[in-house]
Amino acid sequence: MKKIKNKRLLTSYMSIVIIMSIVLFLFGFFGVFVISSNSIANSFKENFSVSIFFQDNVKQIEVTQLQNELLMSDYIDKLSYVSKESAVLIMKEEYGEDFIQDLGYNPLVNSIDLNFKSQYVEAVKIDSISEIIKKNKYVDEIVYDKNLINLINENIKRVTFWLIPSISIFLIITFLIINSSIRLSIYSNRQLIKTMQLVGATKSFIRKPFLKTNAFLSLISSFLSISLIILIINYLDNNINFLKNIEPKTIFILCFFMVLLGLTISYISTFFATQNILKIKADKLDI
Repeated sequence: MKKIKNKRLLTSYMSIVIIMSIVLFLFGFFGVFVISSNSIANSFKENFSVSIFFQDNVKQIEVTQLQNELLMSDYIDKLSYVSKESAVLIMKEEYGEDFIQDLGYNPLVNSIDLNFKSQYVEAVKIDSISEIIKKNKYVDEIVYDKNLINLINENIKRVTFWLIPSISIFLIITFLIINSSIRLSIYSNRQLIKTMQLVGATKSFIRKPFLKTNAFLSLISSFLSISLIILIINYLDNNINFLKNIEPKTIFILCFFMVLLGLTISYISTFFATQNILKIKADKLDI
């Protein structure tokens, strides 16, 4: 009889670990998707190029001074100077034609290609910064694809709008599934709980071993789910350089939140499951 009881207890614990591991893994996988989508969006923004074209009579010292000012600013991520000679070589590579021979002169001008930090890649902000740069008389024009920026930001806003309710729904589903498995496990021990209560044990004393056990099972589940997440991240990084646009601390925060989420749900579920059984009178308890 004791062996059967121990076997049932072990099976119950294993089922909790398996269910919690799967649910926490799915939550972590969803978290990785959220992190990666945000990082990819920021990376895409920072690769967006804005070109400053200079007048023909611009002096090199003026170009260098403007470069230094831009690099010292808060909004520029990186920049590159493109001389009119380099622009010709780029045109040759792209179109395969030497148009200078036909024209007899080089119609291109010196320029700087700017890459803004992601938070500044908005049409209004770029226009405002462009007006400041245009105050330099040697700047001829500033060119960028405003429609593309608006399209990028609109799509990112749509995704962000749906992420918040999606995360909320996923959290609720995670709680319900883990809560159900823990409640079933504790309910199977209702006879033991009621016996302890009848012999005078306090509620906190009865609750304590269940809280400890389920917290331990939660940590095991978190370890298993985090291990799987790290394996997937390593696989993606080896194949598509996944971690290039993601800070390691972001992954660490996600893993920490998975552990915290498991422990929190485990504590809340265990507390209320034992509380419900303790409230039921012994003669009304189906044992």
